[in-house]
Amino acid sequence: MDRLQSMQIFARVVEMHSFTRAADSLSLPPSRVTRAVKELEAFLGVRLLQRTTRHISLTPDGTLYFDHCRRLLADIEAVEASFAGGAARPRGRLRVDMTLSLARLVVLPAIKDFLERFPDIELTLTVSDRTVELVQEGIDCVIRAGTPEDSPTLVARRIAAFDWVTCASPEYLEQHGTPQTLEDLARHHAVGYLSARTARSLEWDFLVDGELRFIRMAESLIVNDTDAYVACGLDGLGLIRPGSYMVREHLISGRLRQVLTDYAAPAAPLSVLYPQNRHLSPTVRAFVDWVSELVSQEQLGWPRSNRAADRA
Repeated sequence: MDRLQSMQIFARVVEMHSFTRAADSLSLPPSRVTRAVKELEAFLGVRLLQRTTRHISLTPDGTLYFDHCRRLLADIEAVEASFAGGAARPRGRLRVDMTLSLARLVVLPAIKDFLERFPDIELTLTVSDRTVELVQEGIDCVIRAGTPEDSPTLVARRIAAFDWVTCASPEYLEQHGTPQTLEDLARHHAVGYLSARTARSLEWDFLVDGELRFIRMAESLIVNDTDAYVACGLDGLGLIRPGSYMVREHLISGRLRQVLTDYAAPAAPLSVLYPQNRHLSPTVRAFVDWVSELVSQEQLGWPRSNRAADRA
């Protein structure tokens, strides 16, 4: 029995609450994971897990052993990461989750560079805009827009910021007119965007005389996908307020027109979130540093010169 590997397998089973998910995240057959835990229990002479058909839970001995395992494994990984040689070279499986629009418009066009820089990393990239349980789902880090919620278990590293752009198609503006003030919004309708956090559509916020003013728009349609949201705006279904990087090309081409350019909103942060450990693994650090470099080179904001041009 490889005791260190058995400890790693046991810890992953506990973290993911599942033998099957642990096996998948470790690229091992489920039978190997089950056998490793059984061998570990036999070696220690105690039962570590209570198993039912639908649920596993730690026994008191298992809780004590898991705490020691977690500290020991973290110490080993920290020592390995402190060296610049092969042990610290980014390698292995990496699972990252982000919104579809960010993946399609920013990350995927450049992902070949990441894979060429780090050929030993096997990257799995998933797209969603929901709240992700990183440890339980075996996800190493997520990229999210907006101010992240405080979490005792997650680290949020801000990597960029972008603007919210109020805009609509020329067809919508020709039919309904162009709003000039925030009061004009009462005579318009918008496409709503459903927040994964609150299960409600988002309000629009604007800075007026240094204070935030929130406006609840009349909504004829609500969606929960950023690409669908922009598509609805392009189809003239209402005003939209997407992130600037989502509509930059449409604003340049004229398929969307920015409105209310005299009313700014606070820039929205773009953050990478990952589990709070005493250190960051070389593999996760490689991706976080790479995507930080990438978005710093991108024009996520909507340049002021273009805003002025819209008013002309």
